[in-house]
Amino acid sequence: MPALPADIEALSYEEAREQLIGVVSRLEAGGTSLEDSLALWERGEALARRCEEWLEGARKRLAAARKDS
Repeated sequence: MPALPADIEALSYEEAREQLIGVVSRLEAGGTSLEDSLALWERGEALARRCEEWLEGARKRLAAARKDS
């Protein structure tokens, strides 16, 4: 998978999630050009991937904490 853009890589889970919600809202509202819609879609995919990275990291931390208990 290609690396995430630096601006997305730096986001916290909460920031990435809020931006993703905004992207989805804009796409659902329509009225954007095809090019803008594609750019929004690509950004949304990257934001979703960033959220998944955060969640996967949290899962690993919880699993490690359970092993140590």
